[in-house]
Amino acid sequence: MGIVRKTKSVKTLLKAFEQTHDAISVVALVGRFQHIMNKTTVYRILERLEDEGELHSFTGKDGLKWVARCHGCSSSNHMDNHPHFQCQNCGKTECLTFEVAIPSLPNHKVYSAQFLLIGLCENCLS
Repeated sequence: MGIVRKTKSVKTLLKAFEQTHDAISVVALVGRFQHIMNKTTVYRILERLEDEGELHSFTGKDGLKWVARCHGCSSSNHMDNHPHFQCQNCGKTECLTFEVAIPSLPNHKVYSAQFLLIGLCENCLS
């Protein structure tokens, strides 16, 4: 896929990720921007931004797709082998800063892996 054009809709979605360090569920993004773009447009833009290495996605505890900003990734090299944490109380979902080593599997090619930790965030603990 080619370079993502920075249309108004693309800029709007990227701005949502600039305003937080946490992951955002796709359902929340669709709801937040339903007055300016339809669901299909949100999904299409997110897919393109993920293909370009701007965003990465993972499945949360509720089975929903969550999306977060990439750091140092490109369209040819996603370096997002890190775990995510989701608070079972408030729902805060975040990328954790350590990487997880993915083992080499004989006669297999691993393209992605997901590691989700579920518990209570520091705000819900206090």
